[in-house]
Amino acid sequence: MTEPSSPLETRPDHAPASPAHVAPHGSGPGGLLADPATRMLAAVIGLTFVMNMIGRGATETFAVFLLPVEREFGATRSSVASIYSLYILVLGTTGPFVGQIVDRLGIRASYGIGVVSLGASYILAGLSGSLLQLKLAIGLLSGLGASCLGMVVASSLLSRWFTRRMGAVMSVPYAAVGLGMLLLPPFTQLMLDWYGWRSAYKILGSMFLVLLPLILLLPLKRMEAGSAAWQQLRRTSSSSASMIWTLPRAMRTSAFWGMVAAYFFTSVASFCVAPHSVAFLIERGFSPIAAASAFGMAGALAAAGIVGMGALSDRIGRAGAATVSYVSTIVGIGLLLSVTWWPSMILVYGYILFFGGMQGARGPIILAMIATLYRGGNVGTIFGAMSLGMGTGGALGSWMSGVLHDWSGSYVASFTLGMAVAVCGIGCFWLVPSIRREQLTERDLAALGGTRL
Repeated sequence: MTEPSSPLETRPDHAPASPAHVAPHGSGPGGLLADPATRMLAAVIGLTFVMNMIGRGATETFAVFLLPVEREFGATRSSVASIYSLYILVLGTTGPFVGQIVDRLGIRASYGIGVVSLGASYILAGLSGSLLQLKLAIGLLSGLGASCLGMVVASSLLSRWFTRRMGAVMSVPYAAVGLGMLLLPPFTQLMLDWYGWRSAYKILGSMFLVLLPLILLLPLKRMEAGSAAWQQLRRTSSSSASMIWTLPRAMRTSAFWGMVAAYFFTSVASFCVAPHSVAFLIERGFSPIAAASAFGMAGALAAAGIVGMGALSDRIGRAGAATVSYVSTIVGIGLLLSVTWWPSMILVYGYILFFGGMQGARGPIILAMIATLYRGGNVGTIFGAMSLGMGTGGALGSWMSGVLHDWSGSYVASFTLGMAVAVCGIGCFWLVPSIRREQLTERDLAALGGTRL
């Protein structure tokens, strides 16, 4: 099948533009953004960026709430960490459900459910009278809300407008998580210092609910219609049932399960560390605002790292870029672990650089792989199913880190586990041939009946 032109090189609704998509109507007043097609592309990218920043950035504030909640309810570290574990589990396991919402009901329904769920969860968290109630509010409702606002929706929407340079394209909304982590945790820490953790939750929840009218007014129908090239690809695929990439067909390929495993190991490694980092630094003698700021700075670097890794994966290949990111993650965890014995800001800055810069970096690499291997298919549903690996891995990593802390009295075993599991993530990119080569193998094609899609 001939690959359709990329919207980076073709105007979605009109005649072909210049190869670099520069000044489609010339260089008159208004420049690039004077062209409706270019404005639509910018709007699609901007929307997915903002929604992902809200959905994931907000929920990462849990690291700031961990110690106050622990003190309030007299709970163990593992029991409080289990709230975050449940959130990550719900975030991942609702991915297929969210994919179905996007494919059947549209993006407006998914975003609407997302902001209502997220806002309600935070308000209910501020009213909770027990750890169980807090777990249900933050674990269940915010997990669903973040999933409805996150990368399942973004991947579905962006794949309808872009067909090339997918690593760079998918990295943009992923980078929003980093910006959310830069802004929201320090802001939340200030509110927590001023008003207490319950009021901080209520204020955040009210802020999210204000977004609902905006979502109802946005021209989302036009956005989810996709580019002319994508619409033609869908029509071509629909003419032959054997050419349509559905979830059951994708699950019959080795690449699907290799990427699920990569998501699982990546999440275990990341969530063994990230949600516990603020508590760890405070226990090592750093002030709460300094610990929260370090968490936020790590998120800020994540934004740059995600975009950089997405672009790098387009140049040197997905497996090579993933390996660079995993090695950086391992170095970063090692530096944070060293703070156990040498509480130095130099080591913290090293952790921020090497670990923070690679948070989420594997996400756009895997998404680009999905969009490439399963072109023209139900990308949102396929990615949603793969998110099961992320959800289960993140839940296990966060919970196990708390358990190991309660058992040993420190985070040495937890962070060591994170480094070991990151090595397994590298293996997924090199040991699965279809991922290493970025194309389906003959065995995959044979399992699909020999049809080249």
